[in-house]
Amino acid sequence: MRRSQGGARGARGTAAVRTREGDRSLSRPAAARRAAAAGAAKRTSAPNPHGLTGRATALLVILAALALGYAYPVRVYLTQLAEIDAMRQSQLEQQERIAGLERQAEKWKDDEYIKAQVRRRFFWVYPGQTPLMPIWDPDGKTDQDQTPKPPPPAEPDSWYGKLWTRLDPEQEQKN
Repeated sequence: MRRSQGGARGARGTAAVRTREGDRSLSRPAAARRAAAAGAAKRTSAPNPHGLTGRATALLVILAALALGYAYPVRVYLTQLAEIDAMRQSQLEQQERIAGLERQAEKWKDDEYIKAQVRRRFFWVYPGQTPLMPIWDPDGKTDQDQTPKPPPPAEPDSWYGKLWTRLDPEQEQKN
């Protein structure tokens, strides 16, 4: 399509420049204005096998921001779950303890159980019975009552230690 010599282009009234190849606008880039030589290869960008594209980089930045944003709330959630589990376990232990105490309270309502406990704990006997006190303890209670005495402190080896033991009034009271 040829334009008039006046330079007007279409209804817009934009100026055009006449060149050898025909009417071309100067507003296009130079690469678009140049005609490719016959048999010339088209320019392409080289592939970047080791780098990331712009979209991949933006996606990684967004994912990293989301991971950082959700890390603290997830940690708080997991901590709360652990606390809830610990409280449930504590409740179960308390319920078992309460059930054991209730069973023991039921035993104390029986008169025979009370009599047996009094005889065992206070060594009471019925009139006419001979009390026997075993000198051995199958439960090992006497071992706990008889605690061994601590060994005497060792004699000091240094000269100042010997001098201090002579001056210490607590040491003389112990000897």
